[in-house]
Amino acid sequence: MDKKTLVFGASLKPNRYSNFAIKRLVDSGFEVVAFGLKSGEVAGVKIDVDLLLYKNIHTITLYLNLERQKDYYNYIISLKPKRVLFNPGTENPEFYTILRENNISFETACTLVLLSTNQY
Repeated sequence: MDKKTLVFGASLKPNRYSNFAIKRLVDSGFEVVAFGLKSGEVAGVKIDVDLLLYKNIHTITLYLNLERQKDYYNYIISLKPKRVLFNPGTENPEFYTILRENNISFETACTLVLLSTNQY
């Protein structure tokens, strides 16, 4: 698939939605990279704890609340993704404005729902 995805706020905890998302993206054939606060691996995807300069990111799917996102605005913009997905609980009007100013599309949508309805 051509929608390389960065799961931002990835968790090793199997009951977290970011963890489910990694598994579902991999199962659906997407190339996945992940950033989180604890290193490890989920479904064969290494969770990076350093802010790497990933190349060719199509989608960044966010799993960080509004307050925690602020520290990462510039980093996310620097990756030049085609879109950013704001999963439930991550909605952020301030960041929407910054993304618009940088010509990056965004959606407030659940990655898991988009995958299960073939709208990803």
